[in-house]
Amino acid sequence: MEILYSDKDIVSCIKPVGVDAEKQMIELLKDELKGEFFPVHRLDLNVSGVMIYARNKHTAAALSKIIQDGQMIKEYVAMVHGEVDEAGDWEDLLWKDSKKNKVFVVKRQRGGVKKARLEFKRLSAGESSLVHIRLHTGRSHQIRVQFSSRGMPLVGERKYSTLDDPCEIALWSCYLRFA
Repeated sequence: MEILYSDKDIVSCIKPVGVDAEKQMIELLKDELKGEFFPVHRLDLNVSGVMIYARNKHTAAALSKIIQDGQMIKEYVAMVHGEVDEAGDWEDLLWKDSKKNKVFVVKRQRGGVKKARLEFKRLSAGESSLVHIRLHTGRSHQIRVQFSSRGMPLVGERKYSTLDDPCEIALWSCYLRFA
């Protein structure tokens, strides 16, 4: 874990792959900085990158409200199989099967279905494409599902791909800011 910024209200850090964002990271932060820490967003266990934690309940509530209002900008880089368009803006309906911890793109609105939107820009192309992604919604497995549903799973993807890549998932939370 790397601490990027810390003050009396927040800490920004790099969550390593394989570390749980809501439990293990809290313990790592307590060991490093002492005090209380509150997760206000999450990253999947197999994804690494920038995260923000509140250092008190008041800040946690304020950050949660900011995120709920769509005022936290989250950006990622990912390597995906195939050549993606130069840029895109995708909106899908996602449904999560909680029993299987798996998310699916569905065609119509119904109970439990949530809208998901992301924008991307291709940075390089070939057999695989490097893409920069801006999330407009923060749904479970959103990036992984939206790319896989279009036949372009992330390199290293295990849950939403049948390809057998010899590496970890190629997804990195690279940028967070508040609008």
